[in-house]
Amino acid sequence: MIKIVYSDMDGTMVGPRGCFVRAADNSLTLEPARALIDLLAAGIELVLVSGRTGPQLAEAVRIFGGDGYVGELGAVIGWRHGLEHEVLHGAMPEEFWDSSLMDALEGCGLLEDLLKRYAGKLEFHAPWHLGHEADVMLSGLVDVAESEAWLTERGFGWLRLHDNGRLPAYVGLMPDGQQQHVYHLMADGITKGTGVAADLTRRGLTPDQAIAIGDSRSDLEMAAHVRRFFMTANGAHAAEGAPPNVTLCQGLNGDGWVEAVRWALDA
Repeated sequence: MIKIVYSDMDGTMVGPRGCFVRAADNSLTLEPARALIDLLAAGIELVLVSGRTGPQLAEAVRIFGGDGYVGELGAVIGWRHGLEHEVLHGAMPEEFWDSSLMDALEGCGLLEDLLKRYAGKLEFHAPWHLGHEADVMLSGLVDVAESEAWLTERGFGWLRLHDNGRLPAYVGLMPDGQQQHVYHLMADGITKGTGVAADLTRRGLTPDQAIAIGDSRSDLEMAAHVRRFFMTANGAHAAEGAPPNVTLCQGLNGDGWVEAVRWALDA
């Protein structure tokens, strides 16, 4: 029996411009709302998983009737309807724990050097980069492996650059016409998956009692920690080589999210 659903938000639970009642084609739909009501009525907990900050997610948790969140791509977990939270540090050296990661990396000059090196390719994902505790939110298009190799050369091998998926075209394209991606610069050892694992442990639940839903490579990290992971159709490009407990939904965005919720209700 499924007792908890871990759901990504942007591109998964919410559609165009972050709207819960708009389908991928921008038409209005009540199907996600109906599925959410049935989920809550069944007593299955909803936990929002996102790159967003804790305060942003705490508000969303209240709106959607959820019980908690896994924020900043796994670095922050919140419970009791988002009223309490904990920061997970992963491989971050203790000398950085007393300030936000962004302040620490700005103080040592690393962020300035990173943005200079990838000028025109990487920038702060403004204004959504503000208020983060344990990661730095960026956008653009870079080679992740090459970027991490550069970080290691600079003595910051404990940092990882996580790709959190494509941005909608209306946000703006790269000069060569490719879609921008959202990235999270954060400590090694932290992913959405490790955040989900920590939350399950805190709740006394097992992976077999949980499912997760997402649309990106970073969301796929949750698959190893739940019974079944559902990838919405708009994330099909990230599902190649996925583990056997991954189901590719037929629907885009919220339509795919509804498929996953209905499966959880019937399981």
